[in-house]
Amino acid sequence: MPNALLLLSSCLVISFNLGCERKEVGSIPAPEVLVTDVVQQDVPIYAEGIGTTAGQVDAQIRAKVQGYLLSRHYTEGAFVKTGDLLFKIDPRSYQASFDQMKGELARAEAAYKKTQLDVARDTPLAKQGAVSQKELDDSVQANEANKASVFSARANLDKAKLSLDWSNITSPVDGVAGIANAQIGDLIMENTVMTTVSQVDPIKVLFPISEKLYLRFAERIQQGAANPNADWPNRPLLELILADGSVYPHRGQAALPDRQIDVKTGTITIVSYFPNPGNILRPGQYAKVRAVLETHLNALLVPQRAVDELQGTYRVAVVGGDNRVTVRPVKPGPRVGRHWVITEGLNPGERVVVEGLQKIKNGLLVAPKPVPPEPAASGADAASGATKTGT
Repeated sequence: MPNALLLLSSCLVISFNLGCERKEVGSIPAPEVLVTDVVQQDVPIYAEGIGTTAGQVDAQIRAKVQGYLLSRHYTEGAFVKTGDLLFKIDPRSYQASFDQMKGELARAEAAYKKTQLDVARDTPLAKQGAVSQKELDDSVQANEANKASVFSARANLDKAKLSLDWSNITSPVDGVAGIANAQIGDLIMENTVMTTVSQVDPIKVLFPISEKLYLRFAERIQQGAANPNADWPNRPLLELILADGSVYPHRGQAALPDRQIDVKTGTITIVSYFPNPGNILRPGQYAKVRAVLETHLNALLVPQRAVDELQGTYRVAVVGGDNRVTVRPVKPGPRVGRHWVITEGLNPGERVVVEGLQKIKNGLLVAPKPVPPEPAASGADAASGATKTGT
């Protein structure tokens, strides 16, 4: 009897342990995954190009005469008007040349007047035979020579006046004047670049687009260039994104494409203009230009990390109402910031797995949790909510 009790006790212990093991195996919790809903919304398609700003006119201010720089009469980086004095070169030698040319002109005019009198006097005397025909011819020739001397002296005086005037270097356009390239007291040579004055309102923005994109929209671009006041779709408004990621508040317009494709890069440069009140934008700035070319209506969006790509195929894990996973093949469209447009394989409102893909398989029961909200996008990302084409 004691042996039988001992055997019964052993059987109970073994049965209890096996039961515990079966209980532990059967109670393995479902893996947790982060899910998000498939979003349906209209998605604008952007074309983008990275370029730089430039002045509508970038006028290099060059010295036209040689001399010592006496003074600078503008504030560097300030706005100047046409005709404003920028620099003054020592004018004394040019003033002396001008005065000398004035004297030469007066001398030539006096000689011309004398020969005019000689001709007027000798003409009737030659008819009367009081002077010879040769003397009259000499008087006429001397008069013509002195007349030519007057023209030459007047031209020399005009040239001396130009040189004197060019000692005052003025702005040829309204615009923002740059930093001076010379200091007071420097010897300035002819053709020295003193500074640059740029017209920056409107400011020009140059950016390249691919030959493929140009061919796709060439007709529209040409129509926009031929009709400056045309509205969309012939002349779409452009957005300008600055180096800090902010979107410039004023919209611009594409003006015209360059005359040829760059054979080295396969791109063509597009010229555009943006209003620039207050001259905030300056030449040489980074500029990302974009325009809405078309809109995908009722597009389905999922986060890019929800799409599993393998050897050219794309799959998404969908969590059904019973919390079981269905792995589906999908057909992706363009990328939209952190999201991807899905053109086939999903329905609006379905839940897709965003995190935990490595822990699941088809038909697995999961514990879905909503994905935490992403930090708000700033600048251009927040403004777009859209995709872009290759440029």
